[in-house]
Order: sequence, then structure tokens, then C-alpha cells
Amino acid sequence: MNPIEFYNRYTKKIEEEQVYGEAFLRWAYENPLGKLTTELVIKRAFFSRWYGWRMNQKASKKKIDPFIKQFGVNENDFLEKKSNYASFNDFFYRKLKKEARPIHEGENSIIFPADGRHLGFQNVDECKGVFVKGQHFDLKGLLESNSLGEHFKGGSLILSRLCPVDYHRYHFPCSGKVISQAFLPIAGSGVLYSVNPVALAQDLSIFWKNKRLLTLLKTEHFGKVAILEIGATCVGSIVSSVENGDSVEKGSEKGYFRFGGSSVITLFEAGRIELDKDLIENSIQNRELYAWMGDRMGEKIQSGSVSVGP
Repeated sequence: MNPIEFYNRYTKKIEEEQVYGEAFLRWAYENPLGKLTTELVIKRAFFSRWYGWRMNQKASKKKIDPFIKQFGVNENDFLEKKSNYASFNDFFYRKLKKEARPIHEGENSIIFPADGRHLGFQNVDECKGVFVKGQHFDLKGLLESNSLGEHFKGGSLILSRLCPVDYHRYHFPCSGKVISQAFLPIAGSGVLYSVNPVALAQDLSIFWKNKRLLTLLKTEHFGKVAILEIGATCVGSIVSSVENGDSVEKGSEKGYFRFGGSSVITLFEAGRIELDKDLIENSIQNRELYAWMGDRMGEKIQSGSVSVGP
């Protein structure tokens, strides 16, 4: 079983992910008995609701200190004192001080919507070789729409994976107006799969099987932008902080996940943006880039020139 590696933008090194509940995760998706248990129990929405309920109980507060120590979570970034959290879930979707996640300035730049490990594809139609052979992003299935699938064909896709150790509020990558927002149906009988690479290596279609919230953003500089929050095993819920018709600023809060790791997918129309070099280079090697919300992930393509970099 190979370790999960990622490139850390800040240390400039390839690092190994410290996976919360790794032994259980690998058993559930790599062991024959575990796979059967996943199909019968773990993937069912009731299991995630039950686990989310447990993390909302007062008794779960005792998990906070060991979690912080094991994963080296920076308490100086917290907006509130640790003692103020009433449960583990309360701690899990904590707010951070504004200065902890500065927003990259400039109307032509786009930012990572969340803390986490990111893959970026300049053209989503050309990312087939990155995942398991034969798997590719089904945009029509992902967006639950033939017309939207065609609209974003050849566009740029950024997959941001949040681990349980990450800050679990997500934000807008650019300014604009929310023109629609709706939950898309879960395929099958209410199932929720993990979005960890261990699970995705088995089946990339998890992204269009799981519950997801689709938001369409109308922007001045980047055309129409599609943003999807993807539910996953043990994600209590996806909570939106905005409504249809809201005008939003780059970096303003879009919502948060209750307990569990999950993902945010951002889609731009073809020819609108140029993703940063370190994001592209690592993604080509099927290696995620670790970066914080608010950091730059690309910029608008200027007529007659292309500029990449962070």
C-alpha cells in the first residue's frame, strides 16, 4: 500500500499525508471484507448521519485536544478560544482569524477556495492519463446537465480535497453573483463514498454519485463559474452561507462542511484562466499540491500573453 504524497507549496517539498483513520479507510476500500462492509453499511447515508450526530454530542469535545496534538493544528489561527467549542463538530468547522488566510489581491487572479490538497487541469478533457486507466471526468454526470456539460467542455477544473485536519470552511475563488444554487441528487439508494485518493483509485465516478451542491457564479472577468461541494462518508452535511442572487467578493465565505473530509470542484469556461505552474506540474504527475484558501491558483488569460507562476 503506497503512502499518499503531496507537494507542499510552502516548504517546497514532497511530503507524506498523515491520514486520519488511515487503517480503517484502507480496510474499507482495499480489503475484500472491508469492501463488502462499505457496500452494505459504510456508504449508506444513515451511517454518515449517525457519525455526524456523534460528533455533535458534548462528549465528543474530549477528542479535540488529542486531535490538535496528533496533527499539529495551529491554535493561533483560531478565531475563538479552544475552550469555547461545545463539541468536536463545533471545533471541526471553526472560523479562523482573517489574517490567518490573506486573500491574494488583484481582479485578474483566482484563489484556492479551501485549505487542502489540489489537482488542477488546464483542460479537463485532457486529464484522462492522471487517474486510473479508463477513468475520466464525466462533466454531464458531474453537473447533472447535458447543456452545462457542453458549456464547460474543454474548460479548466480544480479539485480541492479537504482532509479532516484541514480548515473546513470554503470560499469563493473570485467575485461575482450567485445565479443558481441547488443540491443534485445522489445516485442510487442514498450512498456516500469517501473522496480520499484510496477510494478514488477504485472509482472516480464517486464524484458524480455522491450528494453535491452546485452553484453557478456569473463573473465580470471569468465568465460563468461552476462550484461544487461534494459530500462524502462521515460528512454530516454541506452548509451554504449564501443564497441565489447574492453578490459575493473573492475570498468571502461560501459555506462549510460538518465532520468529515470532502472536496470542492471549481470549473471555469475554456480559455478563461491560466493555472499556476506548480499546480499544473504536480497534477500532471498525479501529485496533489498543498495550499491554503486565499492563496493564488491562477489568473485570467490576458489577450496576447500568458503569465503563470504563483
